[in-house]
Amino acid sequence: MQNLPPNKKIILFDGVCNLCNSAVQFVIKHDKDDVFRFVALQSELGKEILEYIGIDSKNTDSIVLYEPGVSYYYKSDAALQIAKSLGGLCSMGLIFKIIPTGIRNQLYDYIARNRYKWYGKKESCMLPTLESKAKFL
Repeated sequence: MQNLPPNKKIILFDGVCNLCNSAVQFVIKHDKDDVFRFVALQSELGKEILEYIGIDSKNTDSIVLYEPGVSYYYKSDAALQIAKSLGGLCSMGLIFKIIPTGIRNQLYDYIARNRYKWYGKKESCMLPTLESKAKFL
């Protein structure tokens, strides 16, 4: 996949989900080493990336972490890899690795199914602030 910034990890997220947007803001705030870039799942680039890595966009509403040329993660594994990359106190979330992936993903799916009901959703994808605009592809 071309035209992606080199040496950056790409987080694909639900651009209309309030919970997801809050998570993106959290990552931006704690991304001290400027590791991440963000793409809404609903965007053309988001769809292209999903197709490139072999994930059917109709079957995912999950967060996806794509490390170009290396690997990709989704659901709870994506969240844990993001926490690991943020380091510091965030990396303490890696303790959840002791829980089998299947169980972690069941909890993840439960939250994902209910996220709009619990946290609401926007009519359109969030617009980045001037300070964070460079982090969005």
